[in-house]
Amino acid sequence: MARNPFFPDDLVALAQRVIDENRACGRTVALAESCTGGLVCAALTEIPGSSAVLDRGFVTYSNAAKQEMLGVHEDIIDSFGAVSPATAWAMAQGAIRHSRADVAVAISGIAGPEGGSDMKPVGTVVFACAFRGDEEVHAEQKLLDGRTRAEIRHQAAIVALELLLPRA
Repeated sequence: MARNPFFPDDLVALAQRVIDENRACGRTVALAESCTGGLVCAALTEIPGSSAVLDRGFVTYSNAAKQEMLGVHEDIIDSFGAVSPATAWAMAQGAIRHSRADVAVAISGIAGPEGGSDMKPVGTVVFACAFRGDEEVHAEQKLLDGRTRAEIRHQAAIVALELLLPRA
């Protein structure tokens, strides 16, 4: 495949693995992206044949979009913040509910350079993974060490793609 200068090689290589491994096990995926702004879906769609695996993606950058497109309750965002395990959990559940995917990953974070706080500094990103038919959702908060907005978004996309790899 010809190299796309807009996507780092590691992102494309991991996206290829996600497509190949999910296709092999007959699994479809959905994304609910906030701070990555569709970067994960864009990386996946760089791969020919990705339509066999990628059901859909939701870019829910604003709180209103999280509520309208994914059904995240306003109370969750007001109580815990947009960048929280509770919100990411609700985003992942919403992506499962509003798609035909078998697994959904949600990403919400603070890519900077502004917007951080002592409690949630720039680089704070929360990931959640939900599976169809399973009420349990795995949510994890990470502090990514990127120096720039682009680095943080890239690192977040890598983590999200890794979450989409089938587990043995």
